[in-house]
Amino acid sequence: MSLLRELFQGELPRLVMFDLDGTLVDSVPDLAAAVDKTLLVLGQPAAGLEQVRNWVGNGARVLVRRALAGSLEHAEIDDADAEQALQLFMQYYAESHTLTLVYPGVRQTLDWLREQQVELAIVTNKPEQFVAPLLDEKGLGGYFRWIIGGDTLPQQKPDPAALLHVMQLARVDADQALFVGDSRNDVLAARAAGVLCVALSYGYNHGRPIAEENPAQVLDNLAGLLCSAESALLPGLAG
Repeated sequence: MSLLRELFQGELPRLVMFDLDGTLVDSVPDLAAAVDKTLLVLGQPAAGLEQVRNWVGNGARVLVRRALAGSLEHAEIDDADAEQALQLFMQYYAESHTLTLVYPGVRQTLDWLREQQVELAIVTNKPEQFVAPLLDEKGLGGYFRWIIGGDTLPQQKPDPAALLHVMQLARVDADQALFVGDSRNDVLAARAAGVLCVALSYGYNHGRPIAEENPAQVLDNLAGLLCSAESALLPGLAG
């Protein structure tokens, strides 16, 4: 029996919701390029890939504030400076997504879920204007019935509002839904919505192992959902 069926007592969930960045795609190279362009224009040194990797996950506005601060902590950043930097970042990030890659196992898993007629959705803190174009560019655009971006609703993850909203649209109860993500925000949002959460080990969690957040399962490859619980954890499935 597949891990997915084991999580739902032998059945399949009716709805699977996915985070995007760090879950389905590795977008940090393009995000880092846009951050570094922004910083250089503002007369600050570039941050680099690894620092940006630890800063993503809370939406563009927080990412930019962290970049200006050079740290996860950004309370001292002036709001006007942050707004100026955000506009630059949005402009630069819109220019290119060529460095963003789809993680191994993603297309296989989405194909299988679609064949099983499981409803699929994206719930991300990325600004909504970027989500559908990025999915289309990476060949993932046809899978998802609903897309919720970081500015679609007033709340962002870890608030559960977006998950609850999608479940209402899908007319699905919490015990019939799964959320798949890679960060503390994802696990907390799912928990608050009463939804099981499977987390990917390879994503962006501010440099901390996602297992510390105690999701229902941690996988190295999304295709582990389709395998038995034992084989899903084997090193050969590492993505």
